[in-house]
Parts: sequence; structure tokens; C-alpha cells
Amino acid sequence: MDLPTKARVVIIGGGVVGCSVAYHLAKLGWSDVVLLERKALTSGTTWHAAGLIGQLRASANMTKLARYSAELYTGLEKETGVATGFRQVGSVSAALTDERLEELYRTAAMARAFGVPVEELSPFEIKDRYPHINLDGVTGGVWLPTDGQADPANIALALAKGARQRGAKVQERVRVTGIAKQGRRVTGVDWTSDDGKERGHIEAEMIVNCAGMWGHEVGRMAGINVPLHACEHFYIVTEPIEGLGQLPVLRVPDECTYYKEDAGKMLVGAFEPVSKPWGMNGIPADFEFDQLHEDFDHFEPILEAACNRLPMLAEAGIHTFFNGPESFTPDDAYHLGLAPQTDNVWVAAGFNSIGIQSAGGAGHALSLWMDSGEKPFDLGDVDIARMQPFQGNKTYLYERSKETLGLLYADHFPYRQKATARGIRRTPFHAQLLEQGAVMGEAAGWERANWFAMPGQEPEYRYSWKRQNWFDNAAAEHKAIREGVGMYDMSSFGKIRVEGPDAEGFLNYIGGGDFSVPVGRIVYTQFLNSRGGIEADVTVTRLSETAYLVVTPAATRLADQTRMERLRGDHQVVITDVTAGEGVLAVMGPKAREVMQAVSPADFSNKVNPFGTAQEIELGMGLARVHRVSYVGELGWEVYVSADMAGHAFEVLFEAGQAHGMKLCGMHAMDSCRIEKGFRHFGHDITCEDHVLEAGLGFAVKTAKPDFIGRDAVLRKKDAGLEARMVQFRLTAPEPLLYHNEPVLRDGQIVGYLSSGAYGHHLGAAIGMGYVPCPGESAAEVLASSYEIDVAGTRVRADASLKPMYDPTGARAKA
Repeated sequence: MDLPTKARVVIIGGGVVGCSVAYHLAKLGWSDVVLLERKALTSGTTWHAAGLIGQLRASANMTKLARYSAELYTGLEKETGVATGFRQVGSVSAALTDERLEELYRTAAMARAFGVPVEELSPFEIKDRYPHINLDGVTGGVWLPTDGQADPANIALALAKGARQRGAKVQERVRVTGIAKQGRRVTGVDWTSDDGKERGHIEAEMIVNCAGMWGHEVGRMAGINVPLHACEHFYIVTEPIEGLGQLPVLRVPDECTYYKEDAGKMLVGAFEPVSKPWGMNGIPADFEFDQLHEDFDHFEPILEAACNRLPMLAEAGIHTFFNGPESFTPDDAYHLGLAPQTDNVWVAAGFNSIGIQSAGGAGHALSLWMDSGEKPFDLGDVDIARMQPFQGNKTYLYERSKETLGLLYADHFPYRQKATARGIRRTPFHAQLLEQGAVMGEAAGWERANWFAMPGQEPEYRYSWKRQNWFDNAAAEHKAIREGVGMYDMSSFGKIRVEGPDAEGFLNYIGGGDFSVPVGRIVYTQFLNSRGGIEADVTVTRLSETAYLVVTPAATRLADQTRMERLRGDHQVVITDVTAGEGVLAVMGPKAREVMQAVSPADFSNKVNPFGTAQEIELGMGLARVHRVSYVGELGWEVYVSADMAGHAFEVLFEAGQAHGMKLCGMHAMDSCRIEKGFRHFGHDITCEDHVLEAGLGFAVKTAKPDFIGRDAVLRKKDAGLEARMVQFRLTAPEPLLYHNEPVLRDGQIVGYLSSGAYGHHLGAAIGMGYVPCPGESAAEVLASSYEIDVAGTRVRADASLKPMYDPTGARAKA
């Protein structure tokens, strides 16, 4: 077998994603690209994919990648001579409930913000677009004219041919049997031919895991975590239907079904609410173009609804009943990027039934990232670093995968929580909070109190696009923080200890703030990339001459710590995750000082403990450390207490708080307070592609210090001027709700979209934040315009501000 002994990169897996990565790396001019496929190209999942090409995804960048895929497939046939079968037939999504219709209308508004053509449809307009549909129960829908369908296998083969034409080596029937490692780097792969007659080793500078449903297993070989699990995916193909012409793709998510016309036949597929995991004992070694056992009983209810929705199906015979495996991730977003556990293993796997529409864009984005060493734009939605180590647990993946397949077509309500595989990571206060009526949500596996039920109220979510059943609860919690005192659990926030003789110098290199501060000082700042984009939004507390504590969001702790370790270089520092070692209770509100003074003999005055400082204290009969900072814009302390004394600390604080009207609060109240204060939310308002100055956070970057990452980009932006500004909006009507991605209209024209949204209970209306393009404009010129927000197709006037609408001077937190 003609395989090289050295390569710049070895790609493992020859499905559509692996072929796309090989194609795009070769297109960038990479030589020594080797793709190894255990059997035949496309023989895992790609060959049996439905081939739907949707262009609208849940965020602007994911939409950009999906649109890139469609554009790529359009030109691929001409480039390679391989027919991709891509047809832009459009798609219709039909709603059967008012809630689903609002979701579709909000989706349509989002499409307008992202530049995707879209049209809202009445039931009768749906019938015009799709005459075969039975309109019983249909409330309306949307039309996306640029959606399409394609031949999945041929797209992969075209990409493989394009890669070969540019010098890549694509080899079928070669199985990777081992991956050699040295420290945090892989050094090569061992391979054997399918017939076992040939073996070899390829020395590699890096590898890419594109192994699809084998991705978890290949990840373990490389020492990395790739959480995914295969599930059975069912569809039928009818006999030819006389006179059936080209049709749009039809989706009826309330019935879990999609419909695709193909060569005069109909394909009907399903994403049922409770799916069937498969491959619990591993994928069979000889799996190649295989089907799974039929389960007509499982599919029958779906088919019965489908025959009612499209009556012609009842007359058509079933030509094929198909059941094939596809891989699903714990959060229904695919895995892309550099694995946290190593410095040269990349991942593109776990595509949750949208591999064909995602493969072109995913291969493009990953190749740019691999080529430059930095993300080309924000890929936080799919970055493999978001996955927590425990999520590779096989029992967890089995339980969660029962839900994730069905979530593709479930109602995508705001604040919707996963129902399966819960309760794994609990803070030290978990049981005490449940006793007080906490209703838990999940973040990075952590169970977090999102809101507290009143006595007699059912402690669970009732989802809606309107005011949900916890709206008044969160309002009362918000009021307690603003007017009295509230306490909430912050234990899940990431805590990373940076310690060693070079700790100060190291942090001054990777962070924009000045860390040459006295012991006890807290620095709020950002870790930047070379473009001035925000890689992390942190508070850093100096614990001693040689030790600091970096506090970061729960979801990004692993990514932030990994980036720090990769940037460590010759600095003598030890970087340690200490998140689980301390519980953290935030005591916030105008009466917070009174509560703190009631539980400790320490001095909490501005003279001894001003804003931005920490001190060690006695608390009750135990010890704690208090940080005087606030994410809600009020006077308050974050109380850090070792896990062994956490239960005692809760009892002491909660009991003392009762005399001052203390209310336990959840994450929803914290979020509504932070957005009133204009505080940025990492991952939404600020990402790696948002310049720190345009985000309005220049005050946290100290350019007077030399040689920190991003310094030159900050100085360049100061000289060149801002291209955009982060603006806070308040709707002038009190009823509509904002979540994120709603279009922002400036003087009647869409100029952007909201990066985050929540209800401002103190300000009396929904609040949103988003970037407004303003090259060459002053702040006054930005604010001189009139603004509206598109809420599910209705334009609502909004007030705009560049300063926080609540307490713009920050006086309350420093009181």
C-alpha cells in the first residue's frame, strides 16, 4: 500500500466531514495531507443521510458556515466533474401550535438579521407552496427559498476528488489501530490494512478526528474527550408516485417529521422525542454501508401522522424502510476545534444529523483555524473545548442521547433545560437550595438554582415564548437584590489558581489588566487574542505574592485553563482547577453589609474592604474569604468558603439574612440584573471576534504596560477608530420579551441583531444588547438615530444608550 511514512496531518475518517477537511487544507496549499478511511468513503453515516441543506442556524456564524456549504456544493460539480445533486428547492416549515408559530416567526426575524431570505406564510400560502399538505391544525409557517437538497455521498466523493487534485492522499481500507503520544502532543498513527496483510506507522505533526460515530473511540486512542453517541435514525422511501414533480423540503416539527421529494419518490424521516441509542458496546468492526434492524412499532405513530399530513402517502407503497445510525452530542451542537487535552489533535465530529449542510463550512473553518493557529471567527457554539471531562462517560452519553435526537424538532423554548442525564455536578449548597424551593437548570453539567418556587407552587418549568411560570418569581428575586438583599449560589463559576514565582509576569502577559497589584486586590479584565478579540472575561484576585485566583464562567473554565496552559511557555507557574474546592455564595443588595456584619466580626467598611478587594474573615464558627465585586450592580460580597464548611456558611448567612428580608435568588434574576447594568455576557455579548474597545471594555485594558497579547491591536484600534459600538436597548413597550438574535433596526434599516436579551424588572421592560456598526461616527451620532427591535415580525421602538441604563456611574456597588 502506497502510504507515506511522514505527513503534516493525518485525517481519520472518510465521511463528508473528513473529505471536507482534506479538501480545504489542500486548498490552502497544505502538502502532506493524508486521509485514512477504515472501509470505503461515506460508508459510515454519510451514505444514508437525507441530504437536506438548510441555511439558517441558531447563530450568525453557524448560519455563515451553512451558507458557505451551499455555495461550495453549487460550484463543486464544475470543479471536480462529480455530480453533487444540489438543488435549491427551498423549504417550508409548518407550525401546528401558536407557540411553534411564534418560534418560526422569531426564526424568520433572525433570518432577516443574518441576511437569509425568508417569508412568513399563512396556512393557505403554505398550501400554495406545498399543495399535497393537509392543513388540519396548521397555524402558519415560514418559507426559506435558498434551502435545498443534495446527494450526500457524491458531495463527499467530490470533496475527496478535489482534495486529491490538490495533492492530498486519500486512502480507503486502512484502519488506524493506535496513536503515539509524547506529552501533550501526538507524534503519529499506527495503521493496518482492512485485510490485515499490511501494517505501518505515519509520523504526523497533527491529526484530525473526523471519525463520526467512531469519534469517541478514536478520541480515547488519542487521549482526548469526544462526547458523542450513536442513535437509530428512521426514514421511509415510497414507491414512485405518478405525477410527483419537484417539491420544497417540508418540515412539520410538531409531528417530528420532514419530507423530501427525490426522483419521483417521497422520503419521510423522523426525529422522535425519545430516541433509541445504538452501539453501546462499540460499533462493529465490519460495519460498512450497514442498516440496523427495522422497528416498525417505534416508527408507526410517526408514519400514521405523516399519512394524515400528506394523504398521498397512504396510497403510495413503501419501497424502503430504513434505519441507520448517526452520532449525537450532549448539547446537539457538533464538535470542532483543538482538543483541550492535547496541543495537536483536532476534532470535527458529532454532527447531529446536519452533517451534510454543515460539512463544507466546518471543513472551511477548521482549516483556517489550523492554518493560522487562531479561530477565524467565534466558534464557541461548537468548540470541542466546551465539553466537560465527565461528558465522555458512556452511561451519561447513553442516557442523554435518548433526548438529543428528538430535540432537533422539539420546541426550542427559551431557557429550556435538558431533562435527561441530570444531577451529576452539584454545588455544596444543592440540597439546602432544593429544600428552599430551588428549580434547577444546568450549565456545563452543574446543577444551578435558576429560580425559587413560592410555597405551594409547582417547582418546575412551564415553557413558553411568552412570560413563563417563573416570571413573577424572578421579578421578586430581582427586587430583593435591588431594594433589600438577595443571596445566590455562584459555586459553579470556574476557579483557576495560578501560582508560582512567575505568576504576576505570566498574567501580565496573557491578560489586558495590570496584575502588579497588592495582595487582596481584584482585577476585572479580559484575556485577548492578537486581534484584540476577547478570549476570556475574568476577575483575577491576588491571593499572595505568588498566587492568583482567576474566576471565569462555568462553561468556559476548561477552555480558559487550556489556553493559559498553552501560553505558559517558560513561565514558572502551576495552573490548577480548584472550582470544586470552594462553595461561593453571593450576598447582594443595599442591605448586604448589614447581613455580613451580623455573621462576622470583620470590618466590611469602604475603608477596610473597598470595592475590588478581598479579605479573609471569620464567618459564623468557620472561615471564609470575601470578594467585594458584583455582577448585578449592587453593594455586595461573593463569599468563598471551603467545601467542608459550605453547609455551615449557608445556614449562618441564610439565618442572619431573615432579619433583613433576605431572599434566595436564582440565575435568571442575576441575568436580568446584569443586563440592566449593561454587564457583558461572555459567549453572547463578547467573543473572540469582538474587539475589546468596540465592546466598551477599554477601561479594563491597561496599554501602559508592555508586551501583553492584544496590546498592538488595541493601540491600532484606538488610532483607527471604532467600526461598531455595543449599545444597550430598552423596549418602550413593557409586554414584548427579548432573548437574543432579534434584528436591530436603525432608522428603519436592519443593521445588526441583539447579542443578548432579558427582562429588566426594575427598568420595566425587556432589555437587549447588541453591536451597531458606526464607522467614523461619534457616540452622539450613534444615539441620534431612532431604533427598533424586530420581535417575531413586529417592530418595537427602543431607547438606546451607550452607558448602563441602571446606575450609570456605578455608585451603588461602591456604596
